[in-house]
Amino acid sequence: MLQLLKNLGVGFLVSFLGSVPLGYLNVVGYDVYAQSGINQTFLYLLGVLTVEAIIIYVTLVFADQLMKRKKLLKFIEGFSLIFMFVLAYIFYASGNSAMVQQKTIDKYASPFVLGVVLSCFNFIQIPFWTGWNLYLLNGNYIDIRQSRKLVYVFGTIMGTFAGMLTLILSLHYITSQTGFFSKYLMGVIIPLVFAGVGIFQGFKFYKKYYG
Repeated sequence: MLQLLKNLGVGFLVSFLGSVPLGYLNVVGYDVYAQSGINQTFLYLLGVLTVEAIIIYVTLVFADQLMKRKKLLKFIEGFSLIFMFVLAYIFYASGNSAMVQQKTIDKYASPFVLGVVLSCFNFIQIPFWTGWNLYLLNGNYIDIRQSRKLVYVFGTIMGTFAGMLTLILSLHYITSQTGFFSKYLMGVIIPLVFAGVGIFQGFKFYKKYYG
């Protein structure tokens, strides 16, 4: 019983801390919440968590093999780096468009499908979870024998849910209380954040593979 609680707690903590920093999944989640309410946001998060649960489980089982595939991880990290700058441009262009934006819920089949599709493009979670799972396994912080791995995965998706919802509600509160953030969040602040993350990731990528 103690090990099950440890698996649950460790999974929750790692995932919560990893999901709180501003990312495009959280930004879109904020947009869904602002335009469509909490119920649609829950559906969106369910879509995100469905994909993440699969990725966490696969990287947990095959962590050793994935870490040995250096070229694959290098490609994923490189693609994620470029994707940050693409996102910065997309949010800048859409946030500064003179056209009135349609509601997010009207643009896509459903918030659940939106969550699934966007989570599939979140490639950086593969090396993230591969590295963390290998670290937790080698340090004996978690035990994945039998059904215990499922308890760990459940803890991680609960951590992601809590972390993303916390940031989404925080962003909504800040923008509702501050006119500056409400005006410049989507078109200026978020693009600058993504560009900054891209530059930082680029520096790390260069040092890791060419430094």
